[in-house]
Order: sequence, then structure tokens, then C-alpha cells
Amino acid sequence: MNSILDLEPKELWFYFNEICNIPHPSGKEEKIGAYLMDFAKQRNLECSMDSVGNVLIRQKASAGYESAPSILLQAHMDMVCEKNSNVNHNFDTDPIQPYIDGDWVKAKGTTLGADDGIGVATMLAILDSKTIKHPALECLITVDEERGLTGAQHVEAGWLKSKMLINLDSEDDGRFCIGCAGGIDTVATYHLQTEKTPDNQIFIEIKVSGLHGGHSGDDINKGRGNAIKLLSRFLWNENKKYPVYFHSILGGNLHNAIPREASAIIAIPFKEKENIRVALNQYVATVEKEYPNETNLLIDLSSTDSYENVLCKAKTDDILNALYACPHGVSDMSREIAGLPETSTNLASVKMPDANTIIISTSQRSSIESKKHDIKDRVEAVFALSHADEIKHSDGYPGWKPNMNSKIKEIVVNAFVELYNKQPIVTAIHAGLECGLFLEKYPDLDMISIGPDIFDNHSPAEKCSISSVERYWRHVVRTLEKIQ
Repeated sequence: MNSILDLEPKELWFYFNEICNIPHPSGKEEKIGAYLMDFAKQRNLECSMDSVGNVLIRQKASAGYESAPSILLQAHMDMVCEKNSNVNHNFDTDPIQPYIDGDWVKAKGTTLGADDGIGVATMLAILDSKTIKHPALECLITVDEERGLTGAQHVEAGWLKSKMLINLDSEDDGRFCIGCAGGIDTVATYHLQTEKTPDNQIFIEIKVSGLHGGHSGDDINKGRGNAIKLLSRFLWNENKKYPVYFHSILGGNLHNAIPREASAIIAIPFKEKENIRVALNQYVATVEKEYPNETNLLIDLSSTDSYENVLCKAKTDDILNALYACPHGVSDMSREIAGLPETSTNLASVKMPDANTIIISTSQRSSIESKKHDIKDRVEAVFALSHADEIKHSDGYPGWKPNMNSKIKEIVVNAFVELYNKQPIVTAIHAGLECGLFLEKYPDLDMISIGPDIFDNHSPAEKCSISSVERYWRHVVRTLEKIQ
């Protein structure tokens, strides 16, 4: 079997393949939005697009379901765009290239976009079907979920009619979500001063690569290495032995992805050339023991071109202190749901948009609003102590408190038990979902989130289980049949 078009259910994989062929990065969803509107118009379905690009498609109930309550299916149309450093791929123009590897669909060197292309493909396959029985449907496909839930934030009150919602953006087969964490971003900006490179210096580039990375909510408790933390830890300790000067430092990409790669060009005294190599070898051995699952971890050191100027020593120290001291990972576990992170923070990226600026981006999550702000304030304190010139927080988004008496939960669970003769896991997740934002404008909305197995999303290792997609598809269809 060479093509995902040969997989079952064929209708779902057909539309997922269509989505892979349409560039749809966060913030650049015009092409996929136009495709969705054209899809609806070709089938004479009621459709509309709001001011930010969210698409809503409505379909009448099947025969015999006219009196059943309508149901809202929801997914997002954008995808995280991450690629391996050796891959030449333009997410604005190039299609994703899916391929089959055993029970998995993966992409060649890039994120797959199963998060949440599978959810969108599910809705299109249902809307296109002549045989699936269902109540009246509303299918909402939102924009810019991955960068900050922008589409969900701008859904207007009164646009949606249904009282029950199934979000199709979960990534764990047989594990249904009825609650999620809220989130906020904290960004620090440092304005740089440079000085003439001291005499008798050698310039060295250090690169950290090969880490798993992953989603800063789903994967934050899995013990994965953060490339920025690994790099800054080594350099901070070397800076105690002899003066280290930054020329540049880069790492990470997206606020909701654990950084897989980071690099820095530094100047150190020439006489320390061999000492830093010995220290790095010892450090690598230590890190490999600390992160046994990071089997592809690579930390390289090499000489590079010399530069006339470097960051002044005080600024180098500030940046190193900020990156090394900035917390990363889970700070508290849930007291209510075993194994669920309650509060966490992700040191997401360090970028130099120009030679005079360094921007450090972080994201915080918590299922408790006060804890979300507490961890955000702790991160701010680190940046303030390291003399950041500017510290900003995003508006953030609310969490979604579980409703254990949910009607849609009961329907979804019963459909699963009928099909597979076992109880699913019903829980909350540490990742952010759009559901919390919908509740602000639709406080009576009854919601649940489901999906197939999708692992390592937000990284080029992203993969989607073929067998779980088939089970998930049968479950969605049975659920719709049971809404009477």
C-alpha cells in the first residue's frame, strides 16, 4: 500500500490528502478557507465565513432525524509548521508529503498536520456522505488555533445554534477530553549593546539538535529535553570559568512547541579552545544519562568565522542568566486527575530579529486560573532580574472546567462502549483547546473532545495511527446516529 488514498476509511483519507495539498500555516489560511467555502457551495450547503476567516457549514438532518437536537462539530484548519533543519520545504507554497510507515502516516521531514487536518477531513467526509445518518449539523472550522486560538476568540455570539459540541482536536484514541488548561504567553525583549571583540579570542559555534521536541501541553511531562535549556546550561557553567561573549544565539520556533534545536556563536579566550571541548564531552555524557530517551541528541562544537564585535559582557551575562534560570516543565500536578499536569511553563524560543535585539518567548499553562498567573509572574520575575528591557504578556485564554453530568459525554461514551465493548477514559488535558473560549460566549454549550492517536505533533516526528483513525471514524459515525 503506497498511498494514503488506499487507506480506510477512504472518504476521510481522501479529504486529508486534499488538505495536505493545500498550504495552511497558522495565519495564512486563505487557500484552505477558500477550499472549504467552495466545497460547501458545490454541494448547496449553507456556509459563511466570518471577519477573521472562520468557516461555518450547515447541513440539514437526515430523514428520521428532523426532530433531533442539532450537533456542532468543530476543528481548526491551520497547522504547526516545523521541519528538520536539513529539509528544503516552504510551508507557504509546498504541499505536505504524507507517507505510510507500518500503522503510521508520517510526513517527509515536516510536521504532518494531522493536528487538526484529521478533524477537518472528518467533517468533510461526513458532509459529503449520502449514507451517514445524523441530526442537523453545524461544522465550524476555525483559523489560527495553533498560534493563540485567534479564530475561537473571534467567534461571534449568536452565530452558532447547537447546544452540543464535539471538538475533533484530541490525539488519543479511546481517551475523551471534557476539560483543558488555560494558557498565557510571556515574552521578554533585550536591546543589545555591542563592544569590540577582546584580543586573543576564538569564535566557536555550538549546536544542539536531534531532540524529540513536541507539544508544550501534551508532551511537557514526558521528560523531553529542551534544546535552549541544554545549550544555556552548558554556556552558563563555562561562563563561570572564563568570560564568554555572545555574537548570536537562536533556538526554538513556536510558543507551543518544546524546542528541538538551538545554536550559539560565542567568543572565548583562545587558550580555552581545548578546555571547552573537553568540558562539552563531559557535559554530553551527563545529559545523555539524564535524558535516556533522547537517543538522537547531538551537541556539536566547531570553530567559525571571527567577528569584530560581540555583545557586551553585561548583556551576555543577562541573556545567559535569563535562559538558564527561566523555568521549564511541569511545576504542579493535578490533585484531582492522576497523572495530569496542572501547571507548567515552556521556554519556547530565543530569536534575534536583528543584530540589536533578542526576544525570548515562553508559554504558561494551568487548569487553575490563579496558578496560571502565578507561573507567568515567576517567569516575569526571572526576566526582570536579568534586566529585560521589555516584558509583555499575551491576553491568554481560559481553561475549560469539566462537566461530569454532560449529555454529549454520555452519548459519546455509550457509542464507544457499544462498538468496542469497553469503557473509554474520560479525562481533562493539559493542552489548550478552543472549547474554553466557546464557553465565554456560549455558556450553556455542552462539549467533549475526541480524536485518533496522533503522536509527536508540533514536530517533524508527528505521526497518525491508521488503525486508530478507522476506529475513531466508526465511533464518530455511531455517535451521530445515536443523537435522537
